[in-house]
Amino acid sequence: MVEAETQRDPDLAVIEAGSRTLRAQAGPPQGDQIPARPADPEVDRALRAVEEELAGRWGETKLDPSTARIAALMDILGSPQRAYPSIHITGTNGKTSTARMIEALLGAFELRTGRYTSPHIQSVTERISLDGSPISAERFIETYRDIAPYVEMVDAQQEHRLSFFEVLTAMAFAAFADAPVDVAVVEVGMGGTWDATNVIDGDVAVITPISLDHTDRLGATPEQIAGEKSGIIKKSATTAAGAAGTVVIMAQQPVEAASVMLKRAVEVDATVAREGMEFGVLSREVAVGGQMLTLRGLGGEYPEVFLPLHGAHQAHNAAVALAAVEAFFGIGAGHARTLDIDTIRAAFAAVASPGRMEVVRSSPTVVLDAAHNPGGARAAADAVSEAFGFSRLIGVVGASDDKDVRGFLEAFEPIFAEVVVTRNSSQRAMDPDELAAVAVEIFGAERVQVEPRLDDALEAAITLAEEEGEFAGAGVLVTGSVITVGEARLLLGRN
Repeated sequence: MVEAETQRDPDLAVIEAGSRTLRAQAGPPQGDQIPARPADPEVDRALRAVEEELAGRWGETKLDPSTARIAALMDILGSPQRAYPSIHITGTNGKTSTARMIEALLGAFELRTGRYTSPHIQSVTERISLDGSPISAERFIETYRDIAPYVEMVDAQQEHRLSFFEVLTAMAFAAFADAPVDVAVVEVGMGGTWDATNVIDGDVAVITPISLDHTDRLGATPEQIAGEKSGIIKKSATTAAGAAGTVVIMAQQPVEAASVMLKRAVEVDATVAREGMEFGVLSREVAVGGQMLTLRGLGGEYPEVFLPLHGAHQAHNAAVALAAVEAFFGIGAGHARTLDIDTIRAAFAAVASPGRMEVVRSSPTVVLDAAHNPGGARAAADAVSEAFGFSRLIGVVGASDDKDVRGFLEAFEPIFAEVVVTRNSSQRAMDPDELAAVAVEIFGAERVQVEPRLDDALEAAITLAEEEGEFAGAGVLVTGSVITVGEARLLLGRN
């Protein structure tokens, strides 16, 4: 059963510009910045009106497992999603970072790109990007108004109105066709088979690491989740370079999940490239501001690639992104060649992934990471330990109530000296006292502090970190939810 509509999507909650800003030293800009509210009052009012209209639809957590509505809308719009080739990305963790890397690589080879990712950190306009930058508020408004009459027509024909995510997906596909783009990089919202983005037929299907998340909707085992996500693997006419069929780029997976995906690939006659077999990370070294990699692609080796992101998981995301772009260009079986190494190096060096091991303040250092499930937490814990080497790390955690918070907190227990539990402004946020009860069982009462307001939680964590002195090497990691990270980003002055 589909839940009743609500008047406000909780995930659209954003701290207004007048919110109290914490005393902080903001870090340097890091590439692709998150857009601020429009400076023009008229544009800002128009954008807010669109946001309110979108928010009145089903939120992203209210799902009807069907592509019928989005397919009907695509049909009435003239199938804009078929006006360009696509790279389709699913998985549990790493989708957005991988999408950004693919986008950067394609752009470096002078292709015009469209990127659709979710959820957003601060502004809904982040979700739709052209040529590596979020579309302007004006273009977002225009795109919505262009398709709105057709959305209303489909609403009238269907049992349930189009959802928030379905309308945004249609907006992205229409914006990409209007640009026009040479290639779209599309991240699923959830799952794959019945996700609204699955009206595209990706020439390249990318599957990032799968772990347990959204188990109430996708299944309780890796096999079940892999079954849903492998729905993006389809028959396809040709890739950009003319090679027949879909190419599946598969990150390292649990064995049981991999077997499901391989079976699906056989059923649709798709070619599979597996991390650790056909491509992968040959070496990685921690470097100032990131890491230095040697990657093996489908066509050969790519040495001395600097990636300005932290963590082994980002190195693996880079390998997946590189293989996806090679596959798009037809490199692989029978085409053993590498892409231009200088172009590859320049593209990776320019990659940014806001909210993923992002430093937003110094003295003490405050890092943001949008990990929200145990798999993401383990990757974040490894990354922060490797990249920063804090003498003492204070955690600020605000999680959603539908997540495995116990598994999440257990992943951080070895590295958090203390944890400040809080909540973000979403209606889905877990009650701080309930979160604290779980945290006390894992950390002990002496290591847990409760601050119901996020701004107070940040202040408390910074104060705890400062107790060691200015040069003691303590830090703060804010994590638990994309919403928590987005709101912390605003509070810490990263507009």
